[in-house]
Amino acid sequence: MDPLLVITNSDAGPADEQELERALAVLRDRTSVEVCATSDPGELDGVLHRAGSRRIVVAGGDGSMHAVVAALHRRHELHDAVLGLLPLGTGNDFARGNGIPLDTEEAAKVVLHGRVRRVDLILDEVGEIVVNSVHAGAGAQASRRGERWKDRLHGVGVGGLNLGKLGYPIGAALAAMKPPYVRLRVEVDGEVVVDYDEPVLMVAVGNGATVGGGTELVPGADTRDGKVDVVVARSAGPLQRVGYLGSLLRGTHSHRDDVIALRASQVSIDGEEFYCSADGEIYGPERRRTWRVEPGAYSMVLP
Repeated sequence: MDPLLVITNSDAGPADEQELERALAVLRDRTSVEVCATSDPGELDGVLHRAGSRRIVVAGGDGSMHAVVAALHRRHELHDAVLGLLPLGTGNDFARGNGIPLDTEEAAKVVLHGRVRRVDLILDEVGEIVVNSVHAGAGAQASRRGERWKDRLHGVGVGGLNLGKLGYPIGAALAAMKPPYVRLRVEVDGEVVVDYDEPVLMVAVGNGATVGGGTELVPGADTRDGKVDVVVARSAGPLQRVGYLGSLLRGTHSHRDDVIALRASQVSIDGEEFYCSADGEIYGPERRRTWRVEPGAYSMVLP
């Protein structure tokens, strides 16, 4: 087994550190392991610079996975990289979408014995990457509000069995009370599916299916199918919003008459100012964004 470089977040809490130690014991029983904790892009870049030929294992959630993949992409090293993942934290939606066990010891066994497979990546027009999903409108507002609830509830429970995963549904409910309607032109593979004259509740572009610790925002999304899945919600009225929220929590919202669900290679939105949430990170305001899929952009060790 090749030596491993495990990259973790310096801000990880005691519970995550305990989970990591359990996983490291499994890994160290079979190979040499170096652990590097980073707290900013500069430190991460320095760690990657001296990684050499070692296989890189990300110990963290979606944000940590995003940070490492983005750094490798900037360094033009992503295509040849082979990454493993030890899920820590409350979200872990990228792990869920790829069948990686949320138990860190089981995830460590996947790192040691799993199969290397190519996975897709989402890129925007300015070169920023998305590992799992990006969404605009009420979805971004839900993530913004849900993050606060996730942090509050993370300590309620034990390990992965905590209430932090309820953060996104709570955020979605709060966002539905006063959602940030936007008028957008949405183009999917060059075809206009919504124009400026129709208010949009949210637009989601998914490489993976879930957000916020298991909420199935983009049902059917697969990180290895060479496409992104797109959900456009036009649930503007009060009753429509309540219905949309209920169906979102049940995972049936893509079947609603006021929801457009498509599979595509490229998605563009423009119009009124909007905020985005990409892998849980909020940015904006924006007036235009285009996302495209890069099939098989890098390799992961998967079950």
